[in-house]
Amino acid sequence: MKKSECANQCFLNGFNCAQAVFSTYSVDLGLEAETALKISCGFGAGMAFTGETCGAVTGALMLIGLKNGKVRAEDEAAKEKTYALVQEFAHRFIDLHGSLKCKDLLGYDISHTDELIAAREKQIFTTFCPGYVVDACEIVEELLEISK
Repeated sequence: MKKSECANQCFLNGFNCAQAVFSTYSVDLGLEAETALKISCGFGAGMAFTGETCGAVTGALMLIGLKNGKVRAEDEAAKEKTYALVQEFAHRFIDLHGSLKCKDLLGYDISHTDELIAAREKQIFTTFCPGYVVDACEIVEELLEISK
C-alpha cells in the first residue's frame, strides 16, 4: 500500500488530516508516530476548526521542516531550503485545489457552528478531505523524496 493510502486510512480511522499526513511519514524522518500524532493534533480542520490552513497542508509543511528545518541560528541555507520547499508545496497544492484554506476547500466556514454542523451533515469531511490528504502526501513525497 502506498504511503498516501496509509495516510488516508489513518484519516478515515479517526485521526485528523494533519495527523494523518504528518504521522504517516514521521518515522521515516526520525520522529515517533505517537509524538507526531500529538504534535499535529491541533492542526486539523484548518487549525482546530478555525477554517484556516488545511490540516493536510500543515501536516506536509511540518514534514518539510522536520526533514530540512533550521536548527542552528547561523544555518540560513536550511531556512532558505525549507522556505523554498514550502513555497513549492503551496504552489502545487493551490494549482490542484485553488486554495490552502480549509474553509475555501470545503465551501463552509467551519469556524461558525452552523456551517460546521451543515458540513458534517453533508459529509463534506469524508467526501473532500481524503483527496486533500492524498494530494498533500503525493506532493510532499515528491518534494522530499520520501519512499512511497
